[in-house]
Amino acid sequence: MSAVEIAAPITAVTVFPDRARVTRSGSATLSSGEQQVAIGPLPLGLQRDSIRVTGRGPATVLGVDLVTRRAAEPSDDVVTALEAELREIDAQTAALADADQVATARVAFLERLAMRTASALSTAEMDRVGTFADGLDAQHTEVLKARRERERLRDDLLKRRAATERRLADLRGRRQPDRLLAIVTLAATEAGEADLDLSYVVTGASWTSTFDLRLTGERLDLSWFALVTQQTGEDWPECDLRLSTARPAGALSVPELDPWYVDILRAVPAPAAYAMAEMDFAVAGSAAPRAPGAAPAPQVMAAKRARAPMQEAVATVDQGPVAATYRPQRPIAVPADGTGHRTVIGTFEMQARLDYVTAPVTAEDAVLRATVVNSTTHTLPPGRASLFHDGDFVGATALEPWAPEEERELALGVDDRVRVERELTKRSASKATLGSTRRTETEYEIRVANHADRAITVTVLDQLPVTRDGAITVKETIAEPAPAERSDLGVLTWKLALAPQGTAKIRFGVRVEAAKGVEIAGWRD
Repeated sequence: MSAVEIAAPITAVTVFPDRARVTRSGSATLSSGEQQVAIGPLPLGLQRDSIRVTGRGPATVLGVDLVTRRAAEPSDDVVTALEAELREIDAQTAALADADQVATARVAFLERLAMRTASALSTAEMDRVGTFADGLDAQHTEVLKARRERERLRDDLLKRRAATERRLADLRGRRQPDRLLAIVTLAATEAGEADLDLSYVVTGASWTSTFDLRLTGERLDLSWFALVTQQTGEDWPECDLRLSTARPAGALSVPELDPWYVDILRAVPAPAAYAMAEMDFAVAGSAAPRAPGAAPAPQVMAAKRARAPMQEAVATVDQGPVAATYRPQRPIAVPADGTGHRTVIGTFEMQARLDYVTAPVTAEDAVLRATVVNSTTHTLPPGRASLFHDGDFVGATALEPWAPEEERELALGVDDRVRVERELTKRSASKATLGSTRRTETEYEIRVANHADRAITVTVLDQLPVTRDGAITVKETIAEPAPAERSDLGVLTWKLALAPQGTAKIRFGVRVEAAKGVEIAGWRD
């Protein structure tokens, strides 16, 4: 039974983070009885168990098979003639090389003959010597002339060969690729028109989320974009494109402190040597760009506010039990070249509670923190976010998956208008005497200054060491003002309210005592 091939262009694509489901639609004129319809060509890399066929019309789908039709190798007379010409050129090139070897041997023979003849003839036979030398010169000249002619012929043959190879490669390049076809077997109850939808899954396609976070006062405007790329082997025209959400990933958080442990310094058995691991106190956002520069002139800002803001087209959404599918308002074509194509999914307005967080024991920077609740109905997937303060770009961060009504802390960059300094103001150490303990005391001073033109709240984090052995005791000696929070792992938290141009000072100290003969590991000033 022969299959009739019908036109079935791509009419819909649903893109997942690591694949896509493509739908092709076409119509076939059926006669009564069993018959086959071919749809294609399809991408060779599609997942073969993902083929599905649905339809409308007076017929029943009995089955669908995938068939690869191999293209014939070029074997016409032109290809044969070009291949024969290449062989002839190679033969002529080899003949020239043989002639060069003969000429080289002849020159060597003439040189040896000249030497033997010159030694055999006497001075009285000088006339014969001259005549003989003239004959050798003439033969030598002819050999060199023939060699130059062969060089010219060899260059011509190389050019002919290159031209012939290009013609042959071009001819072979026109070979039609293998074609993958879906053969749909139908049983028609009567003659008529049938509409068929063929869908399949391909890898090599994905979409990722990117965001714009614009902070204006304490309002956070979030714009959500989708970046669609694909290298599936077939171009997607403008069609019903949908984007389905997927797996979570990524992270960026505000500063946190790890516990500061002190312990007994224990001997390391030879020959092993273990380096003391340096504790990692990473301040999220400390690598972010500095605060934005000077604002635009007031008259320019007033003119901008007078114009109504442009509206952005947003996507419609179908919420499923575990994911959502978004349909962009404007269709986009996505060629299979791997380039990204961006479309808007939505724009949302959220309220942000702003404050600053600093951990000067690791970095004397104040990170602007926004505490925001996802007030939308969307679960936002992970993605890279560009940060803007008013209209100024100040850096980028990464968003974790964000569920509706979930509170999230966002690090929005370092503000140089909030200055933080931490200084060791006192350090004393006493040696252990007979039956006594060795004592180390330190005190620190943290100064915070607000050089901004508005009141701010600053959360200051520092820490006391935590002992892991009963032979070492740790005691807080001073804390002015008293911390708002103390954790079991030694983290101290102060919350400071600073007026414009206001300053604040924190003093705290710690005493560590160890029994005689005990060396402390992990101590730092």
